[in-house]
Amino acid sequence: MTTQQETRPSAASKPVRWAADAVAAMREGARLRLDYSARSLWSVDRVIEDIRQEAAPFAAVELVLRGFGAYAGEVIARQTGGEWWSSGGDHWVRTPDGRLWDPIDEARRCYTGDGSLRLLCRDASDGGPRP
Repeated sequence: MTTQQETRPSAASKPVRWAADAVAAMREGARLRLDYSARSLWSVDRVIEDIRQEAAPFAAVELVLRGFGAYAGEVIARQTGGEWWSSGGDHWVRTPDGRLWDPIDEARRCYTGDGSLRLLCRDASDGGPRP
């Protein structure tokens, strides 16, 4: 019998932990329950927008954004059956159709007003070829 831990690639260990930390922080600090559903990414996008509106320096929110990106990556992996890949300290989700997604960078783009974790998940879950 194999456990969930044994079947996950080692590349998943850090982003899974970052995602869990983000879930715990949102539950404790903002009283927001994140349930790893695609729908929950609406709330994450909204929280990032609120942080952006406060004009916090990027260095002050970098780890929070990493956690939100990892959370979105976990949502994508669970929705699509994808898995985490890593190289040189960067982490991506590879969906079964072979596409690579960078939800951590997408969280950073959300902070600059140019991204959406919700839309990234929708695109990744689409499964069709990219134009």
